[in-house]
Amino acid sequence: MSQRRFPLDSILLPAAGAGSVIVLWTILSATPGSTLPSPLETWNASKLYILEPFEKRGELDQGILRFTWYSLVLVAKGYVLAILLGMPLGFLLGLSKLFAKSFDPIIQVLRPVSPLAWLPLGLVLFQKSEPSAIFTIAICAMWPTVLNTAVGVRSIPQDYLNVARVLKLSRWKTLIKVLLPATLPYMFTGFRLSLGIAWLVIVAAEMLTGAPGVGGFLWQEYNSLIYEHIILCILTIGIVGFVLDRVMSLIESRFKTV
Repeated sequence: MSQRRFPLDSILLPAAGAGSVIVLWTILSATPGSTLPSPLETWNASKLYILEPFEKRGELDQGILRFTWYSLVLVAKGYVLAILLGMPLGFLLGLSKLFAKSFDPIIQVLRPVSPLAWLPLGLVLFQKSEPSAIFTIAICAMWPTVLNTAVGVRSIPQDYLNVARVLKLSRWKTLIKVLLPATLPYMFTGFRLSLGIAWLVIVAAEMLTGAPGVGGFLWQEYNSLIYEHIILCILTIGIVGFVLDRVMSLIESRFKTV
């Protein structure tokens, strides 16, 4: 029975959903006065970028996968920095009530700040677009990791810590043997959310700095009123975001089975 359902659940239903969206898209584009390009028009205008995905014809005239690669490299740098900052900060918040009372209000103030506000500050501090974008990605993406790690540390049963004291484990061994394994499920939730935010922020960062990437290409095509390429960028952003989340989910499942 499960084998019969597998194609329906994993192939037919998603295909039906995608087909419904394409039909709706076609209807909306055919509405009188609509400037929305149809799926066929979008394909005809964008197929060069798709069929030659790594071609470089100019700084902002490149294949869509080359643009995506530029964006992913920048996201990876900012994301790694966000994790390196977020994990220890989360452990400090979870372990120290004094630290939490001192800095939690500051975190709650900084957490909702838009990347559109952080990026100008990054440009003032670093004077260059790439380090400013990395700074913006890191500062925006770190908060889910910080908060989920702190929640995970606070959720550790006191018995675990008592056993560590009885065994006279050092602080380092307590961290590695007790705190880290118990907190890992919470941390991975933070990692996934942080990765999603990092991918969202890169689009805004590239749009404002004009750096080559999916966001920079989108902004250029918007200024040129080429709506087909805007849709291409939107679809690319969505697909890449979905793939990144699936990859992180697979990594999380591997760690849970270890």
